[in-house]
Amino acid sequence: MRGIDTQVRKNRRRIFKEVASLAYESRNLKDDVEALPYKIVDYDESESGNIYRERAIVRESIRLAMGLSLRPEDQPVHVTQGLEESNIDEKYYEPPLMQVIPSACNACPENRYEVTDKCMGCVAHPCREVCPRGAISMKNGKSIIDQEKCVKCGKCKSVCPYDAISHQVRPCLANCGVNAIKSDKKGKAYIDTDICVSCGQCMVSCPFGAIADKSQIFQLIRAIQSGRKIIAQVAPSFVGQFGSKVTPDMIKEALKELGFYDVYETAIGADYGAMAEAEHYAKEVATGKVPFLLTSCCPSWAMLAKKFFPETIDNISNALTPMVATAREIKKEHPDASVVFIGPCASKKLEASRRTVRSDVDFVITFEELQGMFEAKGLLLDNMQPGEPLNDATGAGRGYGVAGGVASAIEECIREYFPDINVHIEHAESLTECKKILMLAKAGKKNGCLIEGMACPGGCVAGAGTNIAIPQAMKEVAGFKAAADKKIPDRDITE
Repeated sequence: MRGIDTQVRKNRRRIFKEVASLAYESRNLKDDVEALPYKIVDYDESESGNIYRERAIVRESIRLAMGLSLRPEDQPVHVTQGLEESNIDEKYYEPPLMQVIPSACNACPENRYEVTDKCMGCVAHPCREVCPRGAISMKNGKSIIDQEKCVKCGKCKSVCPYDAISHQVRPCLANCGVNAIKSDKKGKAYIDTDICVSCGQCMVSCPFGAIADKSQIFQLIRAIQSGRKIIAQVAPSFVGQFGSKVTPDMIKEALKELGFYDVYETAIGADYGAMAEAEHYAKEVATGKVPFLLTSCCPSWAMLAKKFFPETIDNISNALTPMVATAREIKKEHPDASVVFIGPCASKKLEASRRTVRSDVDFVITFEELQGMFEAKGLLLDNMQPGEPLNDATGAGRGYGVAGGVASAIEECIREYFPDINVHIEHAESLTECKKILMLAKAGKKNGCLIEGMACPGGCVAGAGTNIAIPQAMKEVAGFKAAADKKIPDRDITE
């Protein structure tokens, strides 16, 4: 569903737009929040036929978009409870970040094989012959599967000549690389927060829009309204996210129209990171002091290593992530400013909430959430006149937005700064592949290697908060990278 403007995407965008509008325009916040579900879900235009369920879902979505937690299902909690605590100009995310809205969850089957109406009732019935448990029988000339006997081996599906057997899986679980999606006693999904790494792939995979993350857009707007100096940094994957005709310079101007004091490329911090990890590799890995080095820029990848492969913790690069490095650079130049990271990533929200990072990054919002702010303000980016150019970083840092881009940038720096060193670099994308490569590293199969890990298949351009299709986003990042004045940063740059 990635890149398709589904009703789920439209609903999320509408929620962000309306919550941003509340921050910009509301004079009676409590009453306006109460009225919002009725504004969004029109009685005569409901497609589902159940406006009461739709409004219940919208109420919970509004709470999450305002930084509040879901209400408990078994207690009478008012929809506006905690609202005043969120009507402030600074608020960090309270865990859990990702939550399943129970009223929206369809209780999809986790793992089930079923015979469809494509069954031709063939004479060979190979499905029955290969079933190891005798779970398949014939009824009225068609195959049927006894779910009590079925062991979900899939042999029946693989031999059916008509592809008449369907394998049903829960989309959120199928796309969760750490199996953090569980089922309650009613079959509805919930997230095991002890193992979740907050990549958000479950959220973008749910066709019912039942999974959502919390947002800071309301508090960010309040901060801008307070008159404080708010500076934005945009992740390398920002190009093309707001329209194919909208240039980086136009996006910078649009952000200033929203009230941001200035705009930086997060690729500045990516340049610093590439330099730091190139040096780390040359001095530590290439000399044999440490067996291998793991990149640190993807929070979900780093959390995966720490939670599931604690033996590798000492091998995670100690280089600052691009978000934090850029924030520190901004605050060095503007000590009185608050910094907003605008990116594709859900897990960056949790990274910014860490106590060691809170003083650096004050807000994190996604491209999807920023689009809601643009729409609430009525800003048409296609008509925006570009202002000051956005030209802070090299091609190395700008390439961080695509899987393999981090490894490529570090490799280029190593070859330039340490030409006598042989480089062994690999990358893994998706949590499933990341787990595989960490298992190999743990077993000593990746010694001498620098390993880039990306939780999202495709890299940051496939993050949970993106607006456009992944192939298009990759193309846009490649173009912006090629347009950089310099290929890699100078080695003698100020540390």
